[in-house]
Amino acid sequence: MPPTDTLFAPDYKDQPYWWDGAPRPQLPPVTLPTRTDVLIVGSGYTGLSAALQTARGGRATLVLDAEEAGWGCSSRNGGQISTSIKPSFEELAAKYGGERAHAILKEGHNALAWIGDFIRNEAIDCQFERVGRFHAAHNSAQYELLAKRLAKQPAGLEVEAHMVPRAEQHGELGTDAYHGGAVFAQHAALDPARFHQGLLDRALAAGAAVIARCPATGIERDVAGFRVTTPQGVVAARNVIIATNGYTGALTPWFRRRVIPIGSYIIATEPLSPALMGKLMPRARVVSDTRKLVYYYRPSPDRRRILFGGRVAYKETDPKVSAPRLHAEMVRIFPELATARVSHSWVGFVAYTFDTMPHVGIQDGLHYAMGYCGSGASLASYFGMRMGQQLLGLKEGRTALDGLTFQTRPLYYGDPWFLAASIMYYRWRDKQNR
Repeated sequence: MPPTDTLFAPDYKDQPYWWDGAPRPQLPPVTLPTRTDVLIVGSGYTGLSAALQTARGGRATLVLDAEEAGWGCSSRNGGQISTSIKPSFEELAAKYGGERAHAILKEGHNALAWIGDFIRNEAIDCQFERVGRFHAAHNSAQYELLAKRLAKQPAGLEVEAHMVPRAEQHGELGTDAYHGGAVFAQHAALDPARFHQGLLDRALAAGAAVIARCPATGIERDVAGFRVTTPQGVVAARNVIIATNGYTGALTPWFRRRVIPIGSYIIATEPLSPALMGKLMPRARVVSDTRKLVYYYRPSPDRRRILFGGRVAYKETDPKVSAPRLHAEMVRIFPELATARVSHSWVGFVAYTFDTMPHVGIQDGLHYAMGYCGSGASLASYFGMRMGQQLLGLKEGRTALDGLTFQTRPLYYGDPWFLAASIMYYRWRDKQNR
């Protein structure tokens, strides 16, 4: 690893690379209304996708955020899009039966198909491409497991995919660090901040009001719906949507007990030569691996940089601390990048759940969608859209996740005290040949 004084490029920024092309929006001043039909807490993908539905459905819609619009993971993620639902068919069938398991997994397929259609139909300029994913096996046992899963895909849930043995790996990825992998042809990439800006523009054009730096500090039920307190005053709302995901806090303690905020860290390299980019990432795919503590990376949309992410810390919020750790892992995979400097380093918080499933529903009258487990680029937008449809009473808003128990654990109140031990265990496990 280079010394930290040579690790960072002269123009280094401790903010997302995506913000260079899509800075956080400076919204025009909006007077806080005294009442609204729909009040949404959170202006990321979930909140804006719901707002687009309710505003176009004729409901007066107000979106509040404690930070600038989209400041959280909606503009900090890696921009990778997959079928997203983590549990296997066998795991889900054991809990819910085969029919429900099929429907749940189908929602992930629907989200992947929907986001491409949505971006095209709305003409959102966010560099969306179906580049495919190379899912790399970090040992030979994981390669065999991947091959078995692809050979026995559940009927009706088949995806376009093929195995790449280690001997042919360089055609996908210029490294010997893996034992082959699988290519998922329909997985996609986008610029997450530009996608967020597109959502925001369309929500505003539909008539939604978005007020940044105006946190909701209290929510109370009354006979007409809810009273939401903010530093700028109180708003009466017929319906309230909670769309806070990895940034869920003390405002909503019931939800805070059910989502686990986990830091996900990303670096961007300085521009690399076309020859080196062609050698390391010849097909310009998005990449992930089979580790429990997964690394995920991709070329920048202009194919000039590598954006490399992973869970290399527990609660670290200083990007200059996480950057050397990520750089070391990147160099382990690509030794050619030993002297490549870091131009950007940042962190965002994703929301995991105890059953590794997203959840959509109503609790104490509050509509919610959250817990995307690191796959929010498509799931947050898709389930936010469905939640908005549900609030409008539209039958197409129904999802296979409706009514699933949203689990918590004893002694968990939003601070994941168990996470450090879990990360240590999974780091050890990833090093074993299993």
